[in-house]
Amino acid sequence: MTVVEPLRERLVTAGVAMLEETGAAQLGLRAIAREAGVSHGAPRRYFPTHNALLAAIASRGYIELGTRLAAVQGESARARVADSGLEYVGFAARRPEMFALMFRHDLLEGAGGNLRATVTLPMFHRWRDLVGESAPGRSRAQVNELALSLWTHFHGIATVVATRSLEAVAPGADPSALVTQAVTRHLGTP
Repeated sequence: MTVVEPLRERLVTAGVAMLEETGAAQLGLRAIAREAGVSHGAPRRYFPTHNALLAAIASRGYIELGTRLAAVQGESARARVADSGLEYVGFAARRPEMFALMFRHDLLEGAGGNLRATVTLPMFHRWRDLVGESAPGRSRAQVNELALSLWTHFHGIATVVATRSLEAVAPGADPSALVTQAVTRHLGTP
């Protein structure tokens, strides 16, 4: 027996599939409807705006990234921080258009789904807790600052990898070495 995906999910799945090929700027409601095999008006029943559909597509990226980060194993909290950084950068390298869309808060804010409250903040809080485990003896404020510094460092690496800017300015640079350097810079030598 074939299970038919509900139309809302089918539209999101079609958008996710098209995203890496076309980029978010070219990802229109009509094109997604056509890819899903429905009329061009069908998405409006589930997504009142184009940005609401983009937010639903981005949420799939957050779910995938969150699942990958949750699966990171390591002998120590520091190793999990480093491996999480590698996974974060790897996700950006594998899914550059999804990565870019996920952080387009100018598009996604107010688009429905409240991604900041439901996804990005909880993900950052888990990250902060992991960083706190890797930096015992630091105050809550110090851990917050350290977690933010490390995340922005990783995010910068991920962004230059996803946009292929790293290749342009430093051909042959190893993103994993940059992640290792970031961990050492922020957490000190092991």
